[in-house]
Amino acid sequence: MEQNILQLHPGLVWGFAVTVFVMLLLDLGIFHKKSHVVTSKEALTWSLVWISLAMVFSGVVLWVFSHDSGGSTVAIEKFTQFQTAYWIEKALSVDNLFVFILVFSYFKVPRELHHRVLFWGILGALVFRAIFIFAGVGLINVTYLNPILELLGAKPLAWNINLVLTIFGIFLVYAGVKSWGKGDEEEESDFSNSAGAKLVRRLYKVSDHYDGGKFFTVKNGIKVATPLLVVVAVIEFTDVLFAVDSIPAIFAISKDPFILYTSNIFAILGLRSLYFLLSNFIHMFSKLPYGLSIILSFIGLKMIISPWVHISSPVSLGVVVGILIISVVASLMFPERKEAV
Repeated sequence: MEQNILQLHPGLVWGFAVTVFVMLLLDLGIFHKKSHVVTSKEALTWSLVWISLAMVFSGVVLWVFSHDSGGSTVAIEKFTQFQTAYWIEKALSVDNLFVFILVFSYFKVPRELHHRVLFWGILGALVFRAIFIFAGVGLINVTYLNPILELLGAKPLAWNINLVLTIFGIFLVYAGVKSWGKGDEEEESDFSNSAGAKLVRRLYKVSDHYDGGKFFTVKNGIKVATPLLVVVAVIEFTDVLFAVDSIPAIFAISKDPFILYTSNIFAILGLRSLYFLLSNFIHMFSKLPYGLSIILSFIGLKMIISPWVHISSPVSLGVVVGILIISVVASLMFPERKEAV
């Protein structure tokens, strides 16, 4: 069983929690206290800050575990697990950017309010991702086939197959094949009928107009929700849907919930700045969806064959990063050309 950071290094847990809390406080309370249009320069700065924090944290993980009884072997394994899970989540999160653009366009959200919506959406993601990851790891730990067979009095197999990981693997291969090249098509979606929008309208009356950055306003003496609250709900439910792909994918990397959660959250926290940085240039990465589908299929295959073939974290990291680089380079070398109307 893998060493668990939660048990071995509680100081690291507190360090992560304090870092995230302070950065979110600075983000909303100081740098974005007033709603404004985020410039490309500001977005680039924040993107570098979040990526740097993730890299520094992975370095701290490497340093902490290098002083444990497992030595450098365990330290490198934990370091590459974090890095692999981080870049997988970062890559798959790019799909969210396409949806964010469509959601903001559909609801005609003023550009100066985009950051506020994404900020509250990400706070929700902090909670939902924790539930998914910790519950998922717990489920995986109790679904290895051999202990179940022994409990039933049957003879154990020569391979320790995990039922949940196998199901996840098959699902990811299917999702990867199905999503091949889906970025070539922009689907028109009626976001007003999404689960998030329906929930808000079931709980509150919704006004027809925005009231600055407020989620609630008063109309004819009655407190009503603004469309901004509807947009936040749509973003939240969208993240839950995308987690169906990304969370199973990282279970192939590690069974340590802390490694999975911290890498996931660092990637998610940097998603806002990445959105503002790439929203005007997203068309330049037309080949990235192909790369993402290959990554999903690779991770799924890794899950399926894990009882027989072990693909180490360093190898997985190299494959994931290599596919991302090739996808980006291919997008820049062979840009998508839209026919003139």
